[in-house]
Amino acid sequence: MIDRYTRPEMQKIWNRQAQFDSWLEVEIAVVKAWNKVGKVPDEDLALIEKNARFDIDRIDEIESQTHHDVIAFTRAVSESLGEERKWIHYGLTSTDVVDTAQSLRIKAANKIIAADLEKLQATLKEMATKYKDLITVGRTHGIHAEPTTIGLKFLRWYSEINRNIERFKQARQHIEVGKISGAVGTFANITPQIEEWVCEMLGIRHQEISTQILPRDLHAEYLSVLALIASQIEEMATEIRHLQRTEVNEMREGFAKGQKGSSAMPHKRNPIGSENVSGLSRVVRGEMVTAFENMNLWHERDISHSSAERVILPDATSLVDYVLNRMNRILNNLVINEDEIKKDLEMTHGLIFSQQVMLKLIDKGWTREEAYDTVQPIAMEVWNTGQHFMDLLLKDSKIKTTLSDEEVKSIFNYRYHLKNVDAIYQRCGINVE
Repeated sequence: MIDRYTRPEMQKIWNRQAQFDSWLEVEIAVVKAWNKVGKVPDEDLALIEKNARFDIDRIDEIESQTHHDVIAFTRAVSESLGEERKWIHYGLTSTDVVDTAQSLRIKAANKIIAADLEKLQATLKEMATKYKDLITVGRTHGIHAEPTTIGLKFLRWYSEINRNIERFKQARQHIEVGKISGAVGTFANITPQIEEWVCEMLGIRHQEISTQILPRDLHAEYLSVLALIASQIEEMATEIRHLQRTEVNEMREGFAKGQKGSSAMPHKRNPIGSENVSGLSRVVRGEMVTAFENMNLWHERDISHSSAERVILPDATSLVDYVLNRMNRILNNLVINEDEIKKDLEMTHGLIFSQQVMLKLIDKGWTREEAYDTVQPIAMEVWNTGQHFMDLLLKDSKIKTTLSDEEVKSIFNYRYHLKNVDAIYQRCGINVE
């Protein structure tokens, strides 16, 4: 991933130094396991632990001849050792090291993403609570529907991120896994016990069955969850972008002193943060598709997944980390324009109460069809003339035969729509006073 969209914490995990550090960590853990069964002498283990090291330039030099990065790595490490070098990579195949080490780096990335999710979860809970009773117009198909609250928007996202946190926890359990099972996964030159010990030392679980590689459905599931997380961020960003439109102006991203919105138009305040995370979320979803295609490999293994994963795993984890942090900043600097929210509530001149009028007539004994067909033409007149819905209802002779003026006026009460809001919050695990 390019530096622009990579936070330093994640960059450290996916750089080449960290790659070879993780490879060496796996190699030494295997030597320790062999020592545990009496294969590797204590003195050889001590020398390997003390002296085993590598130089990236030397790895590159060797790889220019071998055209095999793991062989180049093991030979570079061996050059730092004496006769004890024979225990480096003993009984292993390349992907024993590569896949297990990759899982270690994914685990490190997961710790960062888990913390990001918790921070955004806390922000959404705070905003849901703060704006619980701030009434706004709800929109379906982009058209004014009925009143809702700003808090309920944030509460829905809070509930969604809770689900994504649970999905992420499950995906972590599956993806933070190692395999030390040899060339085709049969443990011909190593033992299942060695694999179990190595993975225990590394703090990951061992895969119950593998071939030369870990099963790639694990990675497909993991990328799927990352794509779901990114998609939630885009969902939130799209709502903010709509509500920042000049014609709506109900909320907007913070605009820092000295910030510029356009190179041509000095008046512009664009939702650049929301647009940014929307675009990056699409990239993560595309990488999910690659992870699914990586499942389809030949026999016990081919290498077609390897090059793709060198791109998609650093990219997807880095992007999810980036968009979670950027959305958290957007929310913490979000401007809520209550005056515009109130103005927009009145934009359709009371039409947002049309269902209540219809239900009131049904309660008085009308059929649903009769009530609907009576209210709809009156509503259409509001669209065409701009008169207030309540005024037209008060003048309608058929309505007046059933509803008194006081009953009509009582319908136009925004607070009516908040009567069950507290119950919704309690369902989402937030107790409100």
